[in-house]
Amino acid sequence: MAGHSKWANIQHRKGRQDAARSKLFSKLSKEITVAAKMGDPDPEKNPRLRLAVKEAKSQSVPKDVIDRAIKKSTAGEGDEYEEIRYEGYGPNGVAVIVETMTDNRNRTASTVRSTFSKNGGNLGETGSVGFMFERKGEVVYPGSVGDADTVFEAAIEAGAEDVESSEEGHIIWCADTDLNEVSSALEAALGESDSTKLIWKPTTTTELGLEDMQKLMKLVDALEDDDDVQRVTTNFEATDEVMAQL
Repeated sequence: MAGHSKWANIQHRKGRQDAARSKLFSKLSKEITVAAKMGDPDPEKNPRLRLAVKEAKSQSVPKDVIDRAIKKSTAGEGDEYEEIRYEGYGPNGVAVIVETMTDNRNRTASTVRSTFSKNGGNLGETGSVGFMFERKGEVVYPGSVGDADTVFEAAIEAGAEDVESSEEGHIIWCADTDLNEVSSALEAALGESDSTKLIWKPTTTTELGLEDMQKLMKLVDALEDDDDVQRVTTNFEATDEVMAQL
């Protein structure tokens, strides 16, 4: 489980430190617009939109930006986007999943392929690394909401599958299809979460040394810098010593 913990904590920190705030806001707004377009523009009637709005709020996206993103959907904008997942390999064979939302499939495919090549990776076929991950719902709470036993009991009661608690907080996982229900039940029991979203959780990990970790971070940063890329997930594992040197 230690590998999962390091992976999850790095993902969490990475999300909060992502490139420029405006770029992060743009990606979250795009997800809101597409979610609203695919269902009801009312978050209470549209689980995907509710989760997108919740995640945007957790990243301090202003209410007017969220409202504007929802209005775009009713104005007929956002329907040209399609979601495409790319899979590939980074340094030392580490698995990389790249989730994109694009209005130009050819542009995005070309950019993602080029970014992998320039940063020591290889873009693979769909499914080439996906089997090393499970699609899960993830809810993150700060340590201040309660001790490990309290959070574990609340999570199981809410229908979650697993909990990992550390000094940095609590990470709760559930089936991807249960995320809306589980997060609502947790909210009633523990209050607002730090983050609620669908993730790719590694079932196997690849351990990296310092040099390979530095190369991987360079690849991930380059991918995340692309406006079409919504999220990048890897299955790396690294020691505390290596992480401290990054």
